[in-house]
Amino acid sequence: MLKKCISLLLCCNKADSNIAGIVGFRVTKKMASKKLTSDEVNALMEGLQNSDYSVSVDVAKSDDVRPFAFGEDDLSLMGDYYALRQVNERFARQARSVFLPMLRLQPRITPFPPEVKTFDEYCDSIDNFMNLNISRIEELRGPMLLAVHPKFISTLTASYYGGTLDSGGLQRAEFTATEERVIEIVSAGLNAALTNSWRDLMPIHLSEQGREVNTQFASVVDGQELVIICSFVVQLPGADSDTIDIVYPLQTLKPIATQLRSRVQSDSSQDNISWREQMENAILSVPLHISALLGEPSMSVGRMIRLKEGDVVSINMDGDVRVKVENKPIFNGEIGEVAGKAAISLLRRL
Repeated sequence: MLKKCISLLLCCNKADSNIAGIVGFRVTKKMASKKLTSDEVNALMEGLQNSDYSVSVDVAKSDDVRPFAFGEDDLSLMGDYYALRQVNERFARQARSVFLPMLRLQPRITPFPPEVKTFDEYCDSIDNFMNLNISRIEELRGPMLLAVHPKFISTLTASYYGGTLDSGGLQRAEFTATEERVIEIVSAGLNAALTNSWRDLMPIHLSEQGREVNTQFASVVDGQELVIICSFVVQLPGADSDTIDIVYPLQTLKPIATQLRSRVQSDSSQDNISWREQMENAILSVPLHISALLGEPSMSVGRMIRLKEGDVVSINMDGDVRVKVENKPIFNGEIGEVAGKAAISLLRRL
């Protein structure tokens, strides 16, 4: 019933230029929902019953009140995030190679569907102590955030220096100098993987803007601004799973909303051709041992015992020469001479 009332009131706004009331929302940091209060609902109902369609809403003056434009944060502009999900799948595959040298195994990385929250809601959902890398997408002129849990940083550090995957879960407020170095390596590798994952959609360049360890100081966007969270679960054998988050402000991705709605025209066909060529070249470059069996003479054990240096063993070469590749008979040939060197002419394949 409330939705019908709001729709009727908006229609009246378009039809009558003398309307004095404007629908407003009080948005505060403490309010997680955008539901109307009972006073606002009563005001809407009174406006529908009034012949001049005038609505008067008493909105208290406060610094927490901000203007709202209908459609400004319309998430339908982003479609079903198909292109972004494709980017995340490629990133999950390429991120494995970033962790392989440190973990000495390839972890299982699974992308979650993109999720939309306000930045404050996202910060409330994670620990205060996190590794937060802030980068700028130059082509989109907007920031992005890469969040890695400190427990996973500890696991990478311990494994990198020969320890086990079980790093424990000690509470702390800062990283060690060794972990700082590991963070630099991981951040550079993940940024490179992310840049390559966006290649099919659009080429991007990431410039690192800074790093924080406390969500209160990671000023990527205002707290009430919407962000798109792309989460990746990292699973290791014998250890608890960890999470990596890539956070895009909604305003950063809005300029490419059309591309995000469309199905990504991947260069997979070209990649497949390149992959086949590389595989073919690699296979054709494999060295093989070829041998020719000229004969198989037989002798008694007594004569073999009496053999000494300088003795001559006669070989009957009336038949074909057996040509072997890696000790497997492949051809029958005939012995001959080419340019003063012994050679074998291949007659037939076995």
